Amino acid sequence: MVSTGLRSLDDLLGSDGYPDRSAILVIGPPGIGKEALGYWFAQAGLLQGDFCLYVTRLSVKEVLQDEKGFGIDTQQKVPLWFAADGGQIKYDVNDLAGISYNVKEVLKKNPSRRIRIVMDTLSSLLMLNPPETIYRFMTQLLADIKQYDAVMLATLEEGMHKPEVIAAMQQLFDGVLEMRLYEEGLRVLPLLRVRKMRGAPPQPGYFNFSLGRNGMEVRAYGK
Repeated sequence: MVSTGLRSLDDLLGSDGYPDRSAILVIGPPGIGKEALGYWFAQAGLLQGDFCLYVTRLSVKEVLQDEKGFGIDTQQKVPLWFAADGGQIKYDVNDLAGISYNVKEVLKKNPSRRIRIVMDTLSSLLMLNPPETIYRFMTQLLADIKQYDAVMLATLEEGMHKPEVIAAMQQLFDGVLEMRLYEEGLRVLPLLRVRKMRGAPPQPGYFNFSLGRNGMEVRAYGK
């Protein structure tokens, strides 16, 4: 198992983290904290000596600024940035072949290390390409990643894609975490659900969560 970087989430999954050689999808609306799960996942890997690749549509500067809001500092140990600006590898959302090639090259150069990949570009790819093309692209990419001791964590924006597209993406991944906002009277509660996770029994219920500089707290939710 590969730790999520968050003790409360590891406990919720009941298996000390994500399954090895797996791909995890985090779905939720903008601003709910999907990217933060990627920040802590990468930081935990860096602290343990794992090789971390961070694939982002943003500039490295933007990601680092956001990480600081969650109390994360990766100045001492940094991932390999595959970014639109400021990274070691240039990210181009219109170049699917280039994305695939660069990810595979990173895997080939680190065959004996555990690899963590964070990818916040899936929604951008789906907006600029036919869903069938991205389905084939992700199918092959995930197959390549699973040949190594690697775990990928990808995010997907809720509300930007048709239900059948989201369902198709969920089908590709070994685990799916759903984050949503629920209006309860005058309150708006952030809720988390484990829609599926390879090797773990289904958990149909929702959990209330909060994110802060000390990580994530998860509590049982009941109306």
